[in-house]
Amino acid sequence: MSENNPYTIDVQVRTRFVPDQSRPDDNRYVFAYTITLRNAGSVPAQLLARHWVITDANGKVEEVRGDGVVGEQPWMRPGDDYEYTSGAVLETPVGTMGGSYQMLADDGTRFEAPIPSFTLSIPRTLH
Repeated sequence: MSENNPYTIDVQVRTRFVPDQSRPDDNRYVFAYTITLRNAGSVPAQLLARHWVITDANGKVEEVRGDGVVGEQPWMRPGDDYEYTSGAVLETPVGTMGGSYQMLADDGTRFEAPIPSFTLSIPRTLH
């Protein structure tokens, strides 16, 4: 719910392990994540930049900042969705990601859209 905040971006995340690009023997675990953004506010807004905090199971933290997402800076009207898929490489089979998107509303207001922390994990296998 936007709770009457005109500057609200809802963020949904789906993750998956990418075994064909991973090399566990070399401590390389590749994950894909699909993000769906929805402008739940009442003002059109553009995603300008991203800030990620990626933490692996060893406690190693990597911060990533950059313009847009996957080479785009999507503009969304109220009610619009925008979806993209990207990836992360960890040295451990489990980790977390979270952060924020820096947004610019059409009325000139800059605001942050938080990205709730989510887990990256290889599927558990039973023998």
